[in-house]
Amino acid sequence: MARADVNETGSDYYPPRARWYSRLFSFGSAIRRRLALDRIHLPQEMALIGLVAGFLVPGLAVYIRGPRLWGKAVLASCGLLFLSFIMWFGHPAGNFALGLLLSIHISGFVYYCRPLLLEASFRSRLLFTLLTMMALGLLIYLPIRNVILQRWLVPLRVRGNVVIVQRLGAPHDIKRGDWVMYSQNDGETGDAHRGGAVWVRAGFGCGPVLAVAGDRVEFSANAFRVNGEARPLLPHMPNSGTLTVPEKHWFIWPDFDIYEHGNIGEANISATMLQMATVSQTQFIGKPFKRWLWRRQISS
Repeated sequence: MARADVNETGSDYYPPRARWYSRLFSFGSAIRRRLALDRIHLPQEMALIGLVAGFLVPGLAVYIRGPRLWGKAVLASCGLLFLSFIMWFGHPAGNFALGLLLSIHISGFVYYCRPLLLEASFRSRLLFTLLTMMALGLLIYLPIRNVILQRWLVPLRVRGNVVIVQRLGAPHDIKRGDWVMYSQNDGETGDAHRGGAVWVRAGFGCGPVLAVAGDRVEFSANAFRVNGEARPLLPHMPNSGTLTVPEKHWFIWPDFDIYEHGNIGEANISATMLQMATVSQTQFIGKPFKRWLWRRQISS
C-alpha cells in the first residue's frame, strides 16, 4: 500500500542518518588525535586554512594577515618575480628572481605567524625562520625544481648561449628535420680521437636530424645525399664515402668551435666529426624550442 500520508522530514527523536563522507571525517579525526594535533591551539588571529594557504602560495600570507593593500602589492610582486624567472630561465637574472621570490615567501609566512611568536625569544624566532626556510625549500621549491628539470624543461649552455629544451618528447618520435639536443662524450673533459691528434671536449650538441635509422648517406665533392636527395655540404664534411644510419641512431652533423694547434689535417677533422655524427638515442636530452618568448634559439 502506498505511504502518501507518511511525513519524511527529520525527527527530533531519531538522529539523522550518517552521510557517505562521515567516515572520511572520522578517519581524519583519528589521525589528528594520533599525531597529537588536537592539542595544538592556534591564536585567535590565526586560522589553519590561512596557515596552510600562506605556506603554499608566495605572498598570500601577507594578504591574509593584512593590511590588504600591502598584501596585494606583495602578491603582484610575487607574480612579477615568477614571470621574470620564466623569462630568464637558466640565466643569472632568473635565479635571482627565484631567490627573491623564496625570500618574500619566507618573510610573508613568518609575518602571518607573528601572533604565535609574540612571546617567543629572539633565538626562537630565528630558529622558526630557519625551519620555515628549510621546510619551504625541501617541501615545495626543491621538488618543483626537480620535476621541471627532469620531466619538462631544462636550460643548457651551448656555445655560450642558454637554450631551453623541452623534455616531453620521446626519441622514437624524432623524424628528419627535427632539432635535437644531445650529450657529447661521457668524460668530464672530453675524449681523444685519431690517435690523440684531435681532442673533443665533453658537452652538449644541438642540430637538425639529417637522417634516421636505415637511411643511406653518401658524400661527394659538391654535396651529400640522404636516400638519393642531394643537399649542400656542411663544414668539414668528407668528400667521399657512404654510411647507413644504424638502428636507434640519428645522423646529426656536429657544429663545433675548432681550435687548431699544429698540422692536424682536414682529413683527421672530417673523420672525427663523421664518427660523432652518428648519435645514439641514449644521448637524447630533448627538443629545443625554436623560440623562448621573444628570444630565437635555433636558426631554422
